[in-house]
Amino acid sequence: MLLSLEPRGQESRPMLWLSPLLAAVLTLVSGMLLFTLLGHDPLETLHTLLIAPVSDWYGVSELLVKALPILLCALGLAVAYQARIWNIGAEGQLLIGALAGSAMALQLIDWESRWALAWVVLAGTCAGAAWAGLTAWLRTQFNANEILTSIMLNYIALNLLLFFVHGPLKDPAGFNFPESAMFGDASRLPLVSEDGRLHGGLYLALLALVAVWVLLHKSFLGFQIKVLGLDKRAAGFVGFREKRLVWFALLVSGALAGMAGVGEVAGPIGQLVPQVSPGYGYAAITVAFLGRLNPLGIVVASLLMALLYLGGENAQMSLNLPQAITQLFQGMMLFYLLACDVLILYRPRLKWKWAKHERLAEATT
Repeated sequence: MLLSLEPRGQESRPMLWLSPLLAAVLTLVSGMLLFTLLGHDPLETLHTLLIAPVSDWYGVSELLVKALPILLCALGLAVAYQARIWNIGAEGQLLIGALAGSAMALQLIDWESRWALAWVVLAGTCAGAAWAGLTAWLRTQFNANEILTSIMLNYIALNLLLFFVHGPLKDPAGFNFPESAMFGDASRLPLVSEDGRLHGGLYLALLALVAVWVLLHKSFLGFQIKVLGLDKRAAGFVGFREKRLVWFALLVSGALAGMAGVGEVAGPIGQLVPQVSPGYGYAAITVAFLGRLNPLGIVVASLLMALLYLGGENAQMSLNLPQAITQLFQGMMLFYLLACDVLILYRPRLKWKWAKHERLAEATT
């Protein structure tokens, strides 16, 4: 018996949406097998990983806190990826947004006006856009590969943040810990509820969600972005400006990632620390594809990824599992998603060897 893949001729629309679900199921099955090999009860471990973290309202609010930066980064990446502009630098853009927003918050630490928060969010958002603008400039002026440039800028952004948090922005009264002073109340995102840490970044994320949906599905600019992604030459023939679209897509992508970064420092953290992000920008890449570059699909995928982060922390404390369990599940999910996506264009077929031999015998007789 042989398994072969036959071209479908066109994309399978059902498989386009079933592929992420199949990838999630395969990830769970592989996780259960892994937990069994590690000597843990697979059902108990999955309960600890996926259900226990959201068993009460506080857990749900923590899930949303984790999901907000991932959602913002993934929405920005979806805009770029629709144009086949492969921005891998959301992590660096998030960190630069956090750094710039923190620098502004520390300058306005004595302000009591709510305009302080507006300036902080604006600084972080613009800084993220400017950092992505470096990738756009290198792409449009020197035809540099945006995958390489954006991922290398991530490391530069991380080291810039470490330099400032250990140097110019370090709290002089912080007992030499690498952290800034706490932001003023006027520079902090207000809490949505007193029962958890869910903050006003939720409204920014909802606003971004609506804006990206309108951009991609209801605007002529979004149509140009999609055409550029489908066929660059066709976009040029009808007069769509490639360089301008590249700049726009990357600036939007960077701005949303920068907003995610400033939302972290002005929200649950309240100061600049080296551990601003546990890898939200990288996780957003998986989320964007898992959500099929659709804003509503990205919301669901963001919640799932946030659950893996929250459950990983819970499993580490409750079951003494390694911290890398979250990254392991992310990697498995991406691997299975890429594997299942093959079924969008190809149809699996089982072929029996004996049938082939019979046909060969008939042909010779």
